[in-house]
Amino acid sequence: MLAEDSVLLREGLVRLLQEAGHAVVAAVGSAPDLMSAVREHRPDLAVVDVRMPPDHTDDGLRAAVALRREQPGLGVLVLSQYVEETYARDLLADGRGGVGYLLKDRVQDLDVLASTLDRVAAGDTALDPQVVAQLLVRRPVGSPLDALSPREREVLEHVAQGRTNAAIAERLVVTHGAVEKHVSNIFTKLGLTASDSDHRRVLAVLAWLRG
Repeated sequence: MLAEDSVLLREGLVRLLQEAGHAVVAAVGSAPDLMSAVREHRPDLAVVDVRMPPDHTDDGLRAAVALRREQPGLGVLVLSQYVEETYARDLLADGRGGVGYLLKDRVQDLDVLASTLDRVAAGDTALDPQVVAQLLVRRPVGSPLDALSPREREVLEHVAQGRTNAAIAERLVVTHGAVEKHVSNIFTKLGLTASDSDHRRVLAVLAWLRG
């Protein structure tokens, strides 16, 4: 399911999504049409522009959040022109995962788009690296994340981008076991206990977004 108000970009995204191996069941240009189309087609994933008609503010985002309440299994990838951490926080607030936030200038890269969609479809988070970088700069003094070591913060940064433990180990040139230990320490220091109803990786990212 694709929602983008620019006709040219919408048509281009349809082609990119099809090239990435996805069937696009509908492509619409407004938040109300997005709501109707998702309810009708019940897609696995929705790729949604933040700013859409009718108000051209955050209509697309609000529609996506509402649809996830109606259809908890719906994966959502939000596209935005600018970095805005509140969008990511709103998407992650339910603690379920299956959400992504990608800047529009990255969707031209088919590999980036495809890998992001795969992560969202798998129930993980996938935040644009620029979003991650800016949030790290803005982290306030006295943040709960201050309890994390520099390496643990680095691991959490990669978790926020949607990477698996194996992928993080490869990036940081450490063992898989070392990454598992860091992730476990992150959960402990942030007070995230195991739960059947919450996704601890998502909650860790949400804690990181809140600073």
